[in-house]
Amino acid sequence: MNLQIVPVHHVPEIAAGMNLAECLRDGLKASGLELADRDILAVTQKVISKAEGRIVRLAGIEPSARSVSMGRQTGKDPRLIEVILRESRRIVRIRGPILICETHHGFICANAGVDQSNVDGSDSVTLLPKDPDGSARELARILGCGIIVTDTFGRVWREGLIDTAVGIARVPAFMDFRGKTDTQGRPLQATILASADALAAAAGLVMGKTARTPAALIRGFPWEETNSSMAALLRAPESDLFL
Repeated sequence: MNLQIVPVHHVPEIAAGMNLAECLRDGLKASGLELADRDILAVTQKVISKAEGRIVRLAGIEPSARSVSMGRQTGKDPRLIEVILRESRRIVRIRGPILICETHHGFICANAGVDQSNVDGSDSVTLLPKDPDGSARELARILGCGIIVTDTFGRVWREGLIDTAVGIARVPAFMDFRGKTDTQGRPLQATILASADALAAAAGLVMGKTARTPAALIRGFPWEETNSSMAALLRAPESDLFL
């Protein structure tokens, strides 16, 4: 495998209602890149959320009594907590100022994906896309390539953050090695690589967090088109060993 991951520059600041696919196409062209067969585009959820108008101003939020109480407990703005609660299926853990939530999509992450970084306005926050797979499918339809929507998550029992796939279109969620043999001829019984997450993490290295680079072109990864969904990557509660 000869894997290439190239940042896509020259994408303008995205605002609600803008044609994100065309902005990405223009960014590719300005970066000297052209989509080819079996290319994948990794796109940050932040620009998708902005294009879809998933931005909330805290000035317009009336916190509930529960949010006010949790604000005192955590030291967070009760209005921010109110938004987090609205985006959460449940609160998994509260530790100091940290809220670990299960989103309505089923993701376990800090603050239900509500984010104050890289958004105009000191009191504005972005929310995760309502349907990240649907957003990915629309981009894939227009651009004609595989799409991975990425976001930055923490990891159980590990320090540091990595980019993770939160939406996919056309590309498989996994590479399944079960039934194949290792280098010693032993059959592999449980080796399923979360390839969408692995590609998202690799793309995150070239996109960065401060360089206004919301997409990366992934080329050389072997894949066949599927109708995979992010739901495939979510562990069922009955098989959860930690929560």
